[in-house]
Amino acid sequence: MSKKSMKNYRENTIITHAGRNPLENHGVVNPPVYHASTITFPTMNAFETRDQPPYEGAQYGRSGTPTQFAFEQAVSALHGAHKSVSYPSGLAAIAATFCTLVKHGDHVLIADTVYGPTRSRVCGVIMKKMGVEVEFYDAQIGAGIKDLLRTNTVLVFMESPGSLTFEVQDVPAITGALEGTGVFSLIDNTWASGYFYKPISHGVDFVIEAATKYTVGHSDAMLGTVTVNTEEHFQMLKGIANTYGYHAGPDDCYLGQRGLRTIGVRLEQHQKNALEVATWLESRDEVARVMYPALPSNPGYEIWKRDFSGASGLFGVEFVEAPKAAVEAMMDGYALFGIGASWGGYESLTQSCYPGKLRTARPWDGKGPTVRYHIGLEDPSDLIDELSAGFDRFNAARK
Repeated sequence: MSKKSMKNYRENTIITHAGRNPLENHGVVNPPVYHASTITFPTMNAFETRDQPPYEGAQYGRSGTPTQFAFEQAVSALHGAHKSVSYPSGLAAIAATFCTLVKHGDHVLIADTVYGPTRSRVCGVIMKKMGVEVEFYDAQIGAGIKDLLRTNTVLVFMESPGSLTFEVQDVPAITGALEGTGVFSLIDNTWASGYFYKPISHGVDFVIEAATKYTVGHSDAMLGTVTVNTEEHFQMLKGIANTYGYHAGPDDCYLGQRGLRTIGVRLEQHQKNALEVATWLESRDEVARVMYPALPSNPGYEIWKRDFSGASGLFGVEFVEAPKAAVEAMMDGYALFGIGASWGGYESLTQSCYPGKLRTARPWDGKGPTVRYHIGLEDPSDLIDELSAGFDRFNAARK
């Protein structure tokens, strides 16, 4: 189906059909995997005009094959956007977008609550080497972002909810404040992954997602996407992606498009399970606060309820003050919760985190240890039983 026809359908129909064309593939339901470096052409003229239809895009393996294009088309349709570019990881998508837009002497504004490698690697290494001034802003600033703009400001980067502590940004207020300034708006939308939140409809220029997470959904591929709503922005991205040699592998794109077909049913279940577990955690004496936008007690609940259609399975927990040994005793005994980075797969995960070491615009006010949980597709009652046993170990180690 074409992107135009997709706009006539609802979300779950779009993710089932977008990017597929069985008639072009001998009736095969899923777009096949094309492994390619060289692309050949029937005539010299076809080769020399390969940037035009019908060869547009498929010029060389690095530029993409029908596998990548099918995946990108499906992602774009989910967002209701113009086009997407795929990358070998979420971090690659972030780095490439920054490098597309900035130059030496520019100034960029970055939410204080962003993903750690965005802060330390993209901002702390790449932007520093390029001579770009990075300023971190309070994620709750809203329309006040306009007061931070300078004549050399080129972009504002958001992540909503924020990494580790899940602050919800007022994205429409920020994009509204940027209107007419020429400053680009970017957002890391991995938490909602295009299904529960569509930043393009809220005025965002570049929507970046680690498709590694919920899009793939099975913890077995690295993939990133950037989605835009104009041909100009697409050409900017694609040009730099080709210049840097970024290439999302066809097997990973195949896994991405396969995962996308079930993102709706998976995220609905992740949300159901996470809400049950998060609500239970709020009732525990060992818990100081649960940082999950879908909870009415969360400071960002009203904005989340206004802008999002749901919540994923990822949230943070601040425990009451306790020694590190108590947290280790609790987490080391988990059987269902794996201890590790990443998230978005079918399995539950957890990791310790230290937001106080990262924040500069607004100091972290937490006093107790902080742990991030990803609630998977297991039975939530089994997860709660495991967490309850973990609290027994936690309390024993506190004595």
